[in-house]
Amino acid sequence: MNILQINASARTVGANSTHVAERIVARLRAANPDANLTLRDLAANPHPVLDEAALGALFTPAEQRSAEQAARVALDDALIAEIQAADTVVLGVPMYNFGVPVQLKNWIDAIARARVTFRYTENGVEGLLKGKKVYVALARGGRYRDTPADSQVPYLKTVLAFLGMTDVSFIYAEGLALGEEAAAQAFADAEADMDAAFA
Repeated sequence: MNILQINASARTVGANSTHVAERIVARLRAANPDANLTLRDLAANPHPVLDEAALGALFTPAEQRSAEQAARVALDDALIAEIQAADTVVLGVPMYNFGVPVQLKNWIDAIARARVTFRYTENGVEGLLKGKKVYVALARGGRYRDTPADSQVPYLKTVLAFLGMTDVSFIYAEGLALGEEAAAQAFADAEADMDAAFA
């Protein structure tokens, strides 16, 4: 098994979403001792935004790219290779201002490439990253599960399915900013979600 762990917090140390993601990975490795783990920490190694220069590089034929353009596309290519090689993906996702962190959005923009990770067909869009299991470790200060204020889960379900990843389990640690007792309960609830996901 090849596991790809993506830490999307802006924090390199002490992130609750990373803690939950690590708990998921620990369970995966306990069940699959020979599993290979690739860790991508988007705070320690931020990926550049999709800007005009990046678009110009991506839409320039490979043989016509400047050295700078080729280097920019190679950054995205590396992330695409990681997700293509993964059997299981673990995303550590905090909630920032009701959305996903910019770090995660940059990663998504990098791996979503037409004719590589998805394609348009006569029958609509076909995601090309099929056959992968995805676990999303959600860490929130408040409680938003199954409410209209949770924009993260609908977005992630949509974009992951667009890329072909439809087997997704969401693990919730919520109420982390509501006091010590609530935070302890949040992590207990996350463990219960893991129990259900791994049952």
